[in-house]
Amino acid sequence: MPAHELVSSTFSRGKYIDLMPYQYGREVCTPGHAFGPFRRSHYLFHYIISGCGTLAASDESGNQTVYRLQAGEGFMIFPGQTNTYYADMDDPWEYIWVEFDGIRVKESLAFAGLAESSPIYRSGNDGLRDTMEQEMRYLVDHQDASAFCLIGHTYLFLDGLLRSIVAPRTASTSKLQDLYIREAMSYIEQNYQNGITVEDIARQTGLNRSYFGKIFKSVTDKSPQQYLIDYRMTKAAQLLKLTALSVGEVGRAVGYPNQLHFSRAFKGAFGLCPREWRRVNTHA
Repeated sequence: MPAHELVSSTFSRGKYIDLMPYQYGREVCTPGHAFGPFRRSHYLFHYIISGCGTLAASDESGNQTVYRLQAGEGFMIFPGQTNTYYADMDDPWEYIWVEFDGIRVKESLAFAGLAESSPIYRSGNDGLRDTMEQEMRYLVDHQDASAFCLIGHTYLFLDGLLRSIVAPRTASTSKLQDLYIREAMSYIEQNYQNGITVEDIARQTGLNRSYFGKIFKSVTDKSPQQYLIDYRMTKAAQLLKLTALSVGEVGRAVGYPNQLHFSRAFKGAFGLCPREWRRVNTHA
């Protein structure tokens, strides 16, 4: 019987908004070794290096599905999702994992077809899959690297994961709808500071607001209004952390001429008012 082997580390080098690793590790499991039932606060991806095992995970409606998995496959655990996973008795798995989060992670995973009801990773590109695994191994093997180095390799891991998936965005949205959403996101990125509205975004895509809102939510799992707010708050957090601009100046820079409205929106997104968030995070 093989000895159980576990290597893991947590990321404790400050707080980042767009993408941030929380922990990463590798585990060689003994037969029948199990974890759960448990709920995570962030996204957690396991890639199976060898052997096989079983995942039992709940979907968005709370219904549980059991998945049998083997080497070369993987599974995503979502925030708040209840799951249990355990190694095979005859051929226990070895896996490597990364736990991560960020303001655009959910929409990126959804765009690639990963969701609580479809959490299984299967590669359609061996080269990209190998690149993904290499980036995961880098995180595990270089725990003392700088924060920006580790975050950079987390981006490369996520890129390899998303681009190697068998069938990104299958039935839920058409290529034409994807084009509309990319146009909307590009418009937001270029104009978020100008006080734009959902009507402006829909008009840019040439769709009426009702239909635009429906397809936007089907792709990103967010309403256009919530996506716009989240994007603005992400930029606001970056300005608060990296510049000496006043709270009012930051608010105006992200499309909120009224400081009170900005402070309320920011607290709704991060749980702290802008001044308190800056105090906590500037020297984190």
